[in-house]
Amino acid sequence: MKKNFIILLILITGLVSCGGNSPSDNIDVDLINNPNSAQGYDNSARMPVITFDSDLHDFGRITQGESISYSFHFRNTGNSDLIISGCSATCGCTVADFPRGRIAPGKDGYVTVSFNSQGKIGQQYQEITVSSNAQPGRNILKITAQVSY
Repeated sequence: MKKNFIILLILITGLVSCGGNSPSDNIDVDLINNPNSAQGYDNSARMPVITFDSDLHDFGRITQGESISYSFHFRNTGNSDLIISGCSATCGCTVADFPRGRIAPGKDGYVTVSFNSQGKIGQQYQEITVSSNAQPGRNILKITAQVSY
């Protein structure tokens, strides 16, 4: 009996912890629009477009152990709201912060990339993948630094 109760408790805990997206986590299905078809890409589709001023930043020479940041400026040059769903880096030493929520056409924002050089030496190159509802759905930002003692 006690064994069945424990199993039931584990199942209930698992169900409660896996469910429960808050209403603010839901994205309008109106924002999902795939202009690709068997005939190719439809340029007339109302899509967001994320346009970065630059996709590469060189920090130059830095000292090992230094933490540095750079903000990549972008603008939504498309025709509908832009939503950045996430940013991922090639290494745990690099993290990115990005705007949550919708970015209207013509509006801009920043993806701020932070690099921690602790334990690094020599030329460093990191890529940050920005995922969004734009076309294309992924953009690659790059940072470089020469780390010395």
